[in-house]
This record gives sequence, structure tokens and C-alpha cells, in this order.
Amino acid sequence: MEQRPVTGSGEDPRVTELRVAVARLRRELAGHPAEFPDRAVAEDELAALHAMALTGNPEIARLRRSLLLIAGSIGSVSALALAVKGVREAVDLFGEAPR
Repeated sequence: MEQRPVTGSGEDPRVTELRVAVARLRRELAGHPAEFPDRAVAEDELAALHAMALTGNPEIARLRRSLLLIAGSIGSVSALALAVKGVREAVDLFGEAPR
């Protein structure tokens, strides 16, 4: 069951989407029985994304870096593909990183 923001909560909807997407992927990864070499990398980066979402003002370049590390570490685990896509879409809501 997905969490949705409470109307009038004042939270940036992009941050809410990020928080929900990260929570979903963390749950799915925790429940995934297979071990793979970079699982710890994915878990660490998901923890970093979670912390950034809690601040309410995540740094776009750091979001994108974490997303790349997560995608690279989970890449071949097809059972997690939809949850990874959800995190990517949530990160995309913040726009492009400044050059």
C-alpha cells in the first residue's frame, strides 16, 4: 500500500514522491531473497536518498548520482525493475542537475 501525502501537509510533492518511491524499493530489496555483489551499494544509496528526502530539499546532482549507483548495482535484478523505475521517475521530477 503506497503512502500518499496528506492534503495541506506543506510538503513538496516531489519530495513526497521521492520518499514513497525510495520506501517501496527499500522494502522490495529487503524482501528479495537473492544476494548479488553490489546489494550493499544499493542499500547504502537508498539510505542516502531516504535521508535527502527527509531534509525536504535534496541536492539534484546527489540524487542523480545515487540513482546511477542504484541502477548499476541492481541493474540485472528484473524483479526490482518497476521499483527502480519509480525511483528514477521521482528523481526526474527535480529536473536536470545544474552543469
